[in-house]
Amino acid sequence: MNLGRTLAATAAATALAAALLPAVPAAAEEDAPIAFATTVNGDPADVYAPAPSDIRADLPVALLLQGANVSRSAYARYARAVAEYGFVVVVPDHHRVIFGQSGLFAEEAQASWTVAWARGEDARAASPLKGRIDTGSLVLLGHSFGGAAALTLTTGACAPPFCAEPAAKPAELKGAALFGTNNTPPGGTANPPVANTVPVALVQGTADGMAAPAAAEGTYAAIQAPPKMLVSVTGANHYGITDAQNPAGAAPDPSAQTVSQETSIKASARWSAMFLRTVLGDAWSGVWLWGVGDAVDPSVTVRYVR
Repeated sequence: MNLGRTLAATAAATALAAALLPAVPAAAEEDAPIAFATTVNGDPADVYAPAPSDIRADLPVALLLQGANVSRSAYARYARAVAEYGFVVVVPDHHRVIFGQSGLFAEEAQASWTVAWARGEDARAASPLKGRIDTGSLVLLGHSFGGAAALTLTTGACAPPFCAEPAAKPAELKGAALFGTNNTPPGGTANPPVANTVPVALVQGTADGMAAPAAAEGTYAAIQAPPKMLVSVTGANHYGITDAQNPAGAAPDPSAQTVSQETSIKASARWSAMFLRTVLGDAWSGVWLWGVGDAVDPSVTVRYVR
């Protein structure tokens, strides 16, 4: 018997059998977090969600409104981190012109557009999220300019430059967690009242050289309706939630961050997600948010009104 020929024939038969059998997805694919590209009202967008094996209930949608001229690609790590807490995180690039300048500038109307996208995506046969989206729940994440647009939307008001035209606040909107955000007028005068109709958390880096911590404190005081929260992330600057410091195209922060990017991203995502899960009615998240989190997380200090 020719052993070499026998081994070769066996190998060929094995390869042929493998080719003829139907493909079986690897277990790792079921355990991999969901990520895909889409469009929201014509805007290119990235979507992040937990792995299919981790989805236990329909997922609320979190719309991330970008900072001025910060590409959606700069938020990949933060968006993935928030998604792990049980959200579909949608991060669009929205181009428009304000004050004669063309660039990436978020606006209030994106909230209603995202609600419509969620309904369509939940029904789309080829979607990895088909039948898994809570189409009745929208929350907002925001950064800087995008956070200011989100903060204005929580009041139902239209305030240029955050809206091109009056846009109704969606009934699905349940809360907002906003990074590097304030409503302090130019010149640092008193913060106007924020007549919010949904809960708001402000997440603020203590080393932010563009949106001063004092401005966030003034805005927190101006937020009228509880629950509200101010989370101060020690050592984070204005770009504490982006994948890297000073993303290309955006104005750089002159103040250096003194903690790692991983630390600031994880802390900001953790507190944003837990606040939003709490206002959406998750009791266990509320236990952590109001009673445990501040005691066990050395990377932040927290103020709140329930």
